[in-house]
Amino acid sequence: MKVMKFGGTSVGKPERMHDVAALVTRDEEPKIVVLSALSGTTNSLVEIGNSLAAGERGAAKDQIDKLNAHYQNFISELLVTKEAKDACRVIIAEHFEFLNIILKISFNEALNKDILAQGELMSTKMFSCYLEEKGIDHLLLPALDFMTIDTYEEPQIGSIKVKLSQLLNQHKDKKIFITQGYISRNARGEVDNLKRGGSDYSASLIAAAINASVCEIWTDIDGMHNNDPRIVQKTVAIEQLSFDEAAELAYFGAKILHPASIWPAQHYKIPVKLLNTMQPDAKGTLITEEAGSVGVKAVAAKDGITAIKIKSSRMLLAYGFLRKVFEVFEKYRTSIDMITTSEVAVSLTIDNNSSLKEIIRELEAFGTVELDKEQAIVSIVGNEIGQTEHILRKLFESIADIPVRMVSYGGSPHNVSLLVPAAYKTKTLQVLNKGIFGLD
Repeated sequence: MKVMKFGGTSVGKPERMHDVAALVTRDEEPKIVVLSALSGTTNSLVEIGNSLAAGERGAAKDQIDKLNAHYQNFISELLVTKEAKDACRVIIAEHFEFLNIILKISFNEALNKDILAQGELMSTKMFSCYLEEKGIDHLLLPALDFMTIDTYEEPQIGSIKVKLSQLLNQHKDKKIFITQGYISRNARGEVDNLKRGGSDYSASLIAAAINASVCEIWTDIDGMHNNDPRIVQKTVAIEQLSFDEAAELAYFGAKILHPASIWPAQHYKIPVKLLNTMQPDAKGTLITEEAGSVGVKAVAAKDGITAIKIKSSRMLLAYGFLRKVFEVFEKYRTSIDMITTSEVAVSLTIDNNSSLKEIIRELEAFGTVELDKEQAIVSIVGNEIGQTEHILRKLFESIADIPVRMVSYGGSPHNVSLLVPAAYKTKTLQVLNKGIFGLD
């Protein structure tokens, strides 16, 4: 059995959903199909929640009506027969009835999670309606019946495995199962989610739980590219990556893959394929334990970075100093991306400023604290970079005119990371594309 995940753009238009149905049925292997919400829906649901949180019920009502009109038009184009359209509209009406009911009750965060779940619930039900009209045998498998997270918002892979296996065993005659990405239940049994991009995470967790033959992630681009195609004109798809390389790229900014989605597949040794819904016969990118080749594979950039420098000649070399610094970040659940040290200072970066004031206040007990906001991390990722001839020379020659704030190398054999001002991110990606890959 394999897992096929389709993102919001892959199901964002009726004709795209038709294409997804063709892909799902083009081979006989049993499969679980994981769908995101229609593109734009989650953003609309976030706006509805924000309006309700602000007490702007009129604005929320207008947003709900606008979204409902979009879904009514979608159904008209998705389905052919009046019977199928009417049946689908009845199903979708239940979700908009829920959204209209919440206009009359007190808003809270638990309710907001319910609001955000509506996108995936509606996309899977509409897809099921289309398969039903086409006479394609399948079963809608509610993710809320098996996808669970604990009190730390971490997926419970053991519980997911048991619950999903029980559900599949009850329907051994079925070959196609449709389920939702992103959504889950929390430790209290309430509707929750795996955060933005969580449909990839859902697919990887499901693949691990069923020991799938492969986890296919279908998007609107033919695999992971060697650079950001939105910024750099000439890019090429990467044929093969190791899990470690893919994890580095996902974490440091490659948008095609959710950073958390690698570890379940990696832990259970499930191959991952990144494929293009619009070019289904393109090779895409294969992610396995093996890297396939040595050298630099790709460059990725991560925005919204803040650099923090703690300078203290008195304390830096003292026993336990770095531990105390790290404990501050642990206390405020803020992860560190890069770190460098000297005899008198330690510099590090974070991508989450929600607790920045509190962090700075506590760090000031250790020494002078300096901040550099609006930075970007540019990561050069590959296999055995340091052992590959001329790579480091090409890298540093390429960035001769870039004001580099920090360099991190050695923590991973797959990564060299540079911290640059955000204003230089585009130029950095472009000069690296030419200097390392020879692509203008």
